[in-house]
Amino acid sequence: MAKIKFTFEDKSLEDRVIEGFELGQSILDIAEDNDIHLNHNCGCVCACSTCQVYVKKGDEFLPEISDREEDFIDRAIAPTLESRLGCQCIINDENAELEVEIPDQDQIIGHEH
Repeated sequence: MAKIKFTFEDKSLEDRVIEGFELGQSILDIAEDNDIHLNHNCGCVCACSTCQVYVKKGDEFLPEISDREEDFIDRAIAPTLESRLGCQCIINDENAELEVEIPDQDQIIGHEH
């Protein structure tokens, strides 16, 4: 069963482990479905950088980063080599185990859905 551990740059929030989600969903979808706040403005079409996350573990379970995604990550707040856009990280492997850090959402102007 696939599993994601969400950690938070904002240390006032507690880590969350999510299992049992439907494969084919993005990290952003899974966060939203489990009441984990992750801003996103563009409707999940890889046209902004507000859903940036840091993939700390398990990037091998994600699709390869596209040139378009990489271009938008360059525009994100404090991007790192671990940065990905949550809307582009689709999980299709039932054995996937990821650890994803959510940046401090107070620094990001975006829609809360």
